[in-house]
Amino acid sequence: MESIEWPSEWARAALPAAVLALVSDEDAYGYLIAQRLAAAGFGTVKGSTLYPLLARLEQDGSLASTWRDGDGGPGRKYYSVTDAGRHSLDEHRAAWADFTTRTMAVLGEKKESR
Repeated sequence: MESIEWPSEWARAALPAAVLALVSDEDAYGYLIAQRLAAAGFGTVKGSTLYPLLARLEQDGSLASTWRDGDGGPGRKYYSVTDAGRHSLDEHRAAWADFTTRTMAVLGEKKESR
């Protein structure tokens, strides 16, 4: 998927739910999450953005983590979505859909010239 330079405010708003959605598909470690975000069109998500977000999602109970041995390298911290995280993701999906519908209703309005 082609990467587009989105306004940073948009990415910040969507990133927590995007991370939950990607991890809900399959447990993943930070670098793999960043790769999946890039493949989904989010562009490069720096570690200085991603890792504090992962820590916040873990602290609020949306993610759980475990250390796993690496394949011939160092261990990795894998993240998985908790039941609370799935609930949060479902709520975010519904709210995001409503928000984008309302936003498009406003943006799609063509004002008549005066």
